[in-house]
Amino acid sequence: MKIVCCFGAGPAETGPWVTELAAAMPVAQVSADALDADYAVVWRAPQAFFDRQTRLKAIFAAGAGVDALLAMRLPAGVPVIRLEDAGMGEQMAEYVVHAVLHHVRRFDAYAVLQAGRTWRPLPPQRKADWPVGILGLGVLGRAVAQALRALGFPVSGWTRTPRGEPGVHAGEAGLAPFLANTRILVDMLPLTPQTHDLIDARVFAQLKTPAYFINVARGDHVVEADLLAALDTGVLAGATLDVCRNEPARPDHPFWSHPNIVLTPHVAAMTLRHESVAQIVQKIEALERGAAVDGVVRPERGY
Repeated sequence: MKIVCCFGAGPAETGPWVTELAAAMPVAQVSADALDADYAVVWRAPQAFFDRQTRLKAIFAAGAGVDALLAMRLPAGVPVIRLEDAGMGEQMAEYVVHAVLHHVRRFDAYAVLQAGRTWRPLPPQRKADWPVGILGLGVLGRAVAQALRALGFPVSGWTRTPRGEPGVHAGEAGLAPFLANTRILVDMLPLTPQTHDLIDARVFAQLKTPAYFINVARGDHVVEADLLAALDTGVLAGATLDVCRNEPARPDHPFWSHPNIVLTPHVAAMTLRHESVAQIVQKIEALERGAAVDGVVRPERGY
């Protein structure tokens, strides 16, 4: 069995994956240059890489998002398998919980008071007054929901397709009631044609105000001009953004300097190599036995 790894960042990024996969699966030949591999482990691999591979049984995406990968010309009939957690759920929950508490506990306001050398306790806020709505309830979305509920926040969710779960709205008809009961909106959706530009002025206007927005998904979900307008008019009190449309954000992007935006460089949930390798090895072993595996991407759905 042959496994090939390709990471767009180059040998410095690919090498450790080759080493760790080889150690975890000694029965396999693992390299960065095999031309007749059975399995590929990739992240930002170029089109030329896929054009050279003619025997692949499966492609493993070394990350949670697969939109960039699905936009490429992949070998016909070869399944794409995504990582379902691999340590990212805990990171994502930590990031979102921090953003929620930073705002609800008024640490942003205290930072302004500190800058002005002003000692002024502010009135506390009730968690019940800050219902959280999560767009997208995959593995990572559920981890975030669980963490917030454990802290006492009211949490609801929205998914594209019905699930029949309490507190989960679905489809176009479910979006309005979901937004009407949300004051902190958390975007955790995959990027698909249906979710591109989904979060716009219409969405912000339906939230409980003043609202707060957290994006740990994709920048292309958001109409950035509408986000800035919502901040400037007070519809949004603030936003924590881990993503933007074009990354890295250009030096003159207004997100850098807006007083009510916290911007981080796409670090909410980073791929943990050890956990990822263990999951990939487990799935390859299952595929070799002819067993089904979770995380198989449905291209027509986009995730």
